[in-house]
Amino acid sequence: MNVLDSVLADLSAEGDRLEGWVAGLDDDGWRRPTPAAGWDVATQIAHLAWTDEVAVAAATDKAAWDAAVTDAIADPTGFVDAMALAGGRAAGADLLDRWRRARVGLAAALRSFPTGERLPWFGPPMSPTSMATARFMETWAHGLDVADALGIIAEPTDRIRHVAHIGVRTRDFAFATHALPAPDEEFRIDLVAPSGEVWSFGPEDAGQTVTGSAYDFCLLVTQRRNRADLDLEAVGPDADRWLDIAQAFAGPPGAGREPRA
Repeated sequence: MNVLDSVLADLSAEGDRLEGWVAGLDDDGWRRPTPAAGWDVATQIAHLAWTDEVAVAAATDKAAWDAAVTDAIADPTGFVDAMALAGGRAAGADLLDRWRRARVGLAAALRSFPTGERLPWFGPPMSPTSMATARFMETWAHGLDVADALGIIAEPTDRIRHVAHIGVRTRDFAFATHALPAPDEEFRIDLVAPSGEVWSFGPEDAGQTVTGSAYDFCLLVTQRRNRADLDLEAVGPDADRWLDIAQAFAGPPGAGREPRA
């Protein structure tokens, strides 16, 4: 199995898990509020469906992609929420069907995309593998919001390695979104995966380090939990600052979540 197929398999598994949580919901269940302010369960699924559809357009339909970019330019800070809220008004069954079709279309579009080329996106262009990895991160993170809303315990799996990978790679982006200079040196990052395996990034002799739970790191970089609630330790001022501002998703800095403890 090549790298793209491996990421798509994990994306499919994560989507299937989330679909299992919502497929049997009645209307009250679809309208249950999630931890994201103003977003109910339906809005979360609408957002995933819309983003998958836009990714398909970026890969296959220049006119549709250009239209999405025009919408983004017209309302750069609000168009993503607007699309999610508008889509979330649909009936649950219709919304679920829309997301299922978008998931299938996305996998097909990424597999057939020309080798060596990159898809246009709202940030830098992305390879099909990078796009699949980003879609995994979003599916996992928004799925956690749905699980919280429905009172479901989402058991961690090693599929979150994709989220950890993006979280590490977006370190300098997080500093830039806060108008801060990126650290001059790399950090050493050692994270314990749900399976007990240790995922390591950066040089072993780095002067600044981050250690702890890989699951908690993924919760941090997707801003699904407050740092105060997480098992993560930073050594060094820049590493410590990073854990306060870490952000693996595109766009302006998020508001984050209040501490639970």
